[in-house]
Amino acid sequence: MRIVAASTTAAAAAMRCASVARRAVSTTAAAATAAAPLITYSASHAGGDAAAARVGVITLNAPAKFNALTVAMGDALAKTLDAIDYTATNALVITGAGKAFSAGGDFGFLDDRGRDTPSRNAAIMRDFYRRFFGRIRDVPVPVIAAINGPAIGAGLCFAVACDVRIAAASAKLGITFVGLGLHPGMGATYYLPRLVGPQLAAKLCLTGEVISGSEAARIGLVAEAVDDDADGGGAGAVKRAMAVASAMAAQAPVAVRTCVRSLRLQQDAGLEAALWREADAQAQCYAGVDYREGLASVQAKRAASFQQREAYAAALPKAGK
Repeated sequence: MRIVAASTTAAAAAMRCASVARRAVSTTAAAATAAAPLITYSASHAGGDAAAARVGVITLNAPAKFNALTVAMGDALAKTLDAIDYTATNALVITGAGKAFSAGGDFGFLDDRGRDTPSRNAAIMRDFYRRFFGRIRDVPVPVIAAINGPAIGAGLCFAVACDVRIAAASAKLGITFVGLGLHPGMGATYYLPRLVGPQLAAKLCLTGEVISGSEAARIGLVAEAVDDDADGGGAGAVKRAMAVASAMAAQAPVAVRTCVRSLRLQQDAGLEAALWREADAQAQCYAGVDYREGLASVQAKRAASFQQREAYAAALPKAGK
């Protein structure tokens, strides 16, 4: 039985997402040796009282590749977070350079997964989640994601790891993994139901639907949506994120940091098991025909055409048994 994606909009969005990642075909080694740093950091004494309102700004800095997430970028993020003086920094803002927050995974990395083994891929993916998702959850101060442009697939999952998300109204957000023949990962199936409810989470994950920043604010995926600036960019979202981070940074440091810990401990109960479940499911998908079709569709710049290749009837329990 031949199955063509029911939602052409979602399928096209997934293809555009992966196409962006395909343009990031540089390998991890090439990215690591690039002249420009993959992560930049600046300290900003926001507000009138510099001693009380200290905000650091982390920028994903691969704009030509729409800030696709790579192992090298994850390593650079870890080094940046480790180097921050958290005595002088009371909040962080994370955003993307150029027109995107992050278009998701690097196509070269994804292509390699199709040639690796399921057991290795499960461990590789869990490690990849840790480089981005895990490191943000360990930061001792509040982290605000300023979604200045598209946040797609793993890029949106990275934003979800932050404590608060503020998006440009026109920014495109989507969990588009299924359009690539891949199970969602990096905490998507864990956090989305908690943010928007099980029903909307199922709709977003199972259709790969891409929504606007305004719609994301309406359903609670982001805290606020900010109108675009005069050039149609996301500078307004960054400015608003800075204001929110500054307000947090101006509060009592011990109270804020302990509150951040309390909120995350409650939110993350059961997260480790969920991340391993996602890593295992993605490893299973990497070994399948659907994933090869998804990658081929990206390379050919066409919509994926998936086929029902496996018979499940014999594997399902019989009624009454």
